[in-house]
Amino acid sequence: MPADTQSQRGAYATQQTAQGSRALEDLADVTTALIYRAISRSGRHELARPFSALWWSGVGLAISLSILCKGILTALLPDTAWAPAVTNLGYSVGFLVVIMGRMQLFTENTVTPILPLLAYPSISRLGRTARLWAIVFAANMTGCLIAAILMVHAGIIPPLQMSGVVSVSRHYAEVAPLDHLLWGMPAGFMIAALVWMLPRIESAGEVLMIMLVTYMIGLGGFSHVVAGSTELFIVMLLGEVDPFRAVFGGILPALVGNVIGGTVIFAALAYAQVREEI
Repeated sequence: MPADTQSQRGAYATQQTAQGSRALEDLADVTTALIYRAISRSGRHELARPFSALWWSGVGLAISLSILCKGILTALLPDTAWAPAVTNLGYSVGFLVVIMGRMQLFTENTVTPILPLLAYPSISRLGRTARLWAIVFAANMTGCLIAAILMVHAGIIPPLQMSGVVSVSRHYAEVAPLDHLLWGMPAGFMIAALVWMLPRIESAGEVLMIMLVTYMIGLGGFSHVVAGSTELFIVMLLGEVDPFRAVFGGILPALVGNVIGGTVIFAALAYAQVREEI
């Protein structure tokens, strides 16, 4: 082998080793306090965004893909014990589109703007957090209602696949209000944990982590207020549930559960472990 070729390969190996060492050092430098600061910075950015930006990024059409894709798989697969292990892969699709597309999802905001509020509490920041929550939640609900109207009345889904969507939605609507609240807590905690982990994950791993966490929310039958609202609006438009029951029997209990899981439990724990360092 020519000496110059050996020299080039040796230089390349040395360069790769150096790059690998730097990558390990960078990973080691990502402390809990730095993650907290990164998410807090993102939260401050969201708090400062104008109404129109928050509204249009929060219109929840994309999250309804979770119900659509899960419904399609439900319609096409046999009704067996193992079917949910496959159909809930569809549940991850809407979350993947929303999070990777940097759209607004209310349950992400149960932790992102809360971290700066916990670190620097003030009436002004509390008001801006309430404003952010109100805008994003209203936008999410509006988008879910539009998606439900399109699925039920616009004929955009073939009958067989639509039967699966309706079946999935009916199952969600049958859950008792107290169960929605209790089952909403793990869902809120898991989405908050996902938000906490993403700054430390390389871009190639984001897709896998989003799919894994949201797949487990679907597989566990936990209540997610935004995705679940699409299901409730579908059965409401079909005349099987009245608006009062949809809102007070499903949406609001799941909302409270998600907030408890994401804000009261996860965000408080995250702040507690770094408050001395920041």
